[in-house]
This record gives sequence, C-alpha cells and structure tokens, in this order.
Amino acid sequence: MKQILILGAGTAGTMMANKLSKGLDIEEWKITIVDKDKIHYYQPGLLFIPFDIYKKEDVIKPKANFFPSNVEFIITEISKILPEENKVLFTDGKTIKYDFLLIATGTNVCPEETPGLKGNLWYKNIFDFYTLNGALELQKFFRYWEGGKLVVNIADMPFKCPVAPIEFVCLADDFFTKKGIRDKVDITYVTPLSGAFTKPIATKMLSELLEEKNIHVVTDFYLEKVDNEKKTIVSYDGIEIPFDVLTIVPLNKGDEMIARSGMGDELNYVPTNKFTLQSDKYQNIFIIGDAANIPTSKAGSVAHFASEIVYENLICAIEGRTLTAKFDGHANCYIETGKGKGVLIDFNYDTEPLPGTFPLPGIGPFGLLKNTKMNHYGKILFRWIYWHILLKGKEMPIESHMTFAGKNKVNI
Repeated sequence: MKQILILGAGTAGTMMANKLSKGLDIEEWKITIVDKDKIHYYQPGLLFIPFDIYKKEDVIKPKANFFPSNVEFIITEISKILPEENKVLFTDGKTIKYDFLLIATGTNVCPEETPGLKGNLWYKNIFDFYTLNGALELQKFFRYWEGGKLVVNIADMPFKCPVAPIEFVCLADDFFTKKGIRDKVDITYVTPLSGAFTKPIATKMLSELLEEKNIHVVTDFYLEKVDNEKKTIVSYDGIEIPFDVLTIVPLNKGDEMIARSGMGDELNYVPTNKFTLQSDKYQNIFIIGDAANIPTSKAGSVAHFASEIVYENLICAIEGRTLTAKFDGHANCYIETGKGKGVLIDFNYDTEPLPGTFPLPGIGPFGLLKNTKMNHYGKILFRWIYWHILLKGKEMPIESHMTFAGKNKVNI
C-alpha cells in the first residue's frame, strides 16, 4: 500500500486529510497525519478572549474529532524529514516512509528571539494573544486594569493573521469604552509597515478608521529590544515608545523541525513554488498553509483556497501528469472593528483589496472595504463554519481563485 504522509494537524493539514480521504482509493493509499499536540486551536478566536467575548472552551477541541476513520492519526514529535530517503524520523527513534509528503507544520511565535521580550514583565505587563496562555493572561489583566498606555506592536514580518493586530486595537477601543475608561486608555498601534496594512487602498481605509477611534499609528518601527526597566520598546534606529501594557506580536518562524531537516529559509519556511505549491526541490513534497514561503498572508483562508490547488496537483503528481492547478494567492479576511461592525477584504498575489460586494455581485450580503454590521455577523458565523465545514474539507460556495465580480477599481 502506498503512503501519503501529512505533517501537522492544524487547519491546513486537517483539511487535506479530509479531502484526500474522500478522493483516494483507500485500498491503494494509506493516509497518515502526524502532530505532537492532541488539541486543535481555533486561532482566530484567541483574539476575542482578552475582551471576554470568547471563553477557552470556544476555541479548543480534540484534533481526533476531525479525522475520518480511514485516516491514521499519530501523536508524536517529529525529529526531521529525510527527503532524499522519502522518510520522516520521530524523536522516539521510529521512522515512517512516504510516497508523497504534505508539510503543514504552520508557524510559531518566538518571543525569545527578541531581547528583553520574555523578561521580568512577561505575562505581567507584556502579553501576546497568539497563544491560548497569552490570551488568557491578558484577559485577567484587562479585567482589573484601570488605564494607561496600551501599545500593540508587531515585532517583524511575516506573521500569521496579519489583520489580527488591527482587530485587537479596535476591540480594545470598544472594550474600554464599554468599561467607561476609554478616556484613560491611550492606544498606540506600532508596525514595521509603512501604513496600517500592506496594500494602499486598504491602508487608506483602515488608517482613517483607526484615526476615527483615536488610535495612534506609528509606522516603519523595527523592534530591536524591550527595555523592562524603562517599560519601553526600542527600534533599531533608537526610537523608544513607552508602555504600561504591551501587547506584542512576536517574531514568527516556521517549525524548528524544518531547520533540522535542512529544508527551510532563514525563518524556517519551506521554499515553495507559489503557483503549484510543490516544493522547489522535491517533486513528491507539497507545502500548504503557513509553512510555505509563498508571498501571501499566513491565514486560514489562504490554506482553505490553497487546499483545492494542492489536492488537484497531488492527484496530477500521483498519476504522473503535469501539474494543472495554479494558486493565485487568494486571501479573504474579516476584520472585526468593534461596536458590532466589521470590514471584509478579498485579494490575491496581484490584486489588492478593492471595494464592492461579496460573494454575489451587487447583492453581497457582505461589503468589501466597508465597515458594516453584516461583516461582523460573517466573522462571528465563521467559527461555526470552521468547526463544521472548513476543517472537514466540505465544499463551500466560494471559488479558490479570486474573482473580480462585484469589485470596483478605485484611485487613491
């Protein structure tokens, strides 16, 4: 029996396991997925925990709940991939051979990479919200905080869910307004980007939104270190920004196993053909989700759209045909903006977010680059869709390739 091996049982790996289990002959193919963790985290939900919108139980479920019976789930830690031998070595010394390998090992936050970040103030006045522990600790802190300087900083690029820090400052504005202390909270959004987002049209819209909410934006700030004694973040060019509480998006890196395997770039992301999603070096290896070094957002929507491409191209590779599917870098993100509203953006490698309606031209019901209640409902509804449809590899009424239907070109 031939073996398809999936490394990583997060969003991308779980979707692929489900798709392949339905599409391959189980008499001919064995599908195995490997992960060191039993728990699946709904990562978009971590953002809501500090503001008492979600609880811990809302964002975690057993990974085993989402695999069909014909998929083998192995819980163990991976030592390294031996691509020349078509083999993966586990830390317990066991190995597994594969015919085709899917790498879906994601990306991890690495606060230890920034001097001073995990110092005396870690989880006292400095928090992340990209981990469950960080989100829960920040939730406790905010319940009793009476105001001061709240700084939200992005340490470096790239990082997963690029809109989450913008959502965080908007939700913070709403949260402290409801608590009656917004006038005592100074919110500053500090980014290495030259604007609030990576694309001009979206940046203009989001910058105006943040200005309306009295959220200060500091751009082109490249974090060098955190000074725990002075309570400041310090850039490489010597700029210091004081804080009373710092919410940080730490440096993101791919899995250390990728480095041990000698297969990654300087940040442990796997060099990947951005169109076929095949390894640049090995024809029987495909990469999906955050583990790839492709130039698009590290977000669940990208993994969802890319899964269609990986599936089609893997079938082509199995049958010895030319790879026919081409990924366009499609990303689709709801941005929670507080006060029961949200923004939706839809873009790809070549086209930045544009205004319009989604998914139906002229009908919507969601508005692109518009701050609406309907977009907020879309964000909230997505959690149910994630657990019940997306993870299980079911069909959704959204094309994997971005469409221009319903979009309007604008000048800025």
